[in-house]
Amino acid sequence: MNPEVRGALAAYLEQRRRLGEPDLVLHGLDRRQALARAAQTPRRIVSADSPAPAAIPADLAQVVGDLDHDQLRDAALACTRCRLSDGRQHVVFADGNPEARVMVVGEAPGAREDATGLPFVGQAGRLLDLMLASVGLSRRESVYICNVLKCRPPGNRDPLPDEIESCAPLLKRQIEVVDPEVLVGVGSFAARWLVGRKGPLGKLRGEVHSYQGVPLVVTYHPAALLRNPSLSRLAWADLQLLCQVIDGADSAA
Repeated sequence: MNPEVRGALAAYLEQRRRLGEPDLVLHGLDRRQALARAAQTPRRIVSADSPAPAAIPADLAQVVGDLDHDQLRDAALACTRCRLSDGRQHVVFADGNPEARVMVVGEAPGAREDATGLPFVGQAGRLLDLMLASVGLSRRESVYICNVLKCRPPGNRDPLPDEIESCAPLLKRQIEVVDPEVLVGVGSFAARWLVGRKGPLGKLRGEVHSYQGVPLVVTYHPAALLRNPSLSRLAWADLQLLCQVIDGADSAA
């Protein structure tokens, strides 16, 4: 086995160890067999109606706690910790600038996102880009975009509580690594998770919250705006609130 292949395989096995995945026994296999075996990530075949999978180990936050952005992305791509990993086409980790001032957190990937591996694509993604552009922001330069869940729920159903819990350590570490000046939660599930309390989105929006000391603004998901254009006026007000928070950060700098 050449050094590059051996190094890649060693890195893969170390990643599995850090994530608590089962050991791979490769003794006695030739190079082709070993690589084929290493590429096979065990999956749980579990339907949404099946009992919840085993709880994530309490130390998962410590496992991902010292990973940089690229390492965290690799960890997410290899994750099989909940039922959603079985039906996904792609893990949808993030898009945009990892050094962005503004971090947008959505709810979960849809069909387009699952097919491309990128968050907020399609019609809702184009609307989000227009909303950001209206206040001088872009995902290429000044915005980092991700979701609470990294895998698509079947049929675009709502995220389940144990699925949100499974992805939470990854999202928490994403926020720590990106270290944005402002967080924007779009949609009810993202807003409630970031704010840390239940309630309809209409009751949570319109004020500046805080997540771990980071200013937080919540607003409607672009898909909701497409379904109900009458919410656009409220979403515009939320964008103006976001601008006020950014201006305040500029003044404090």
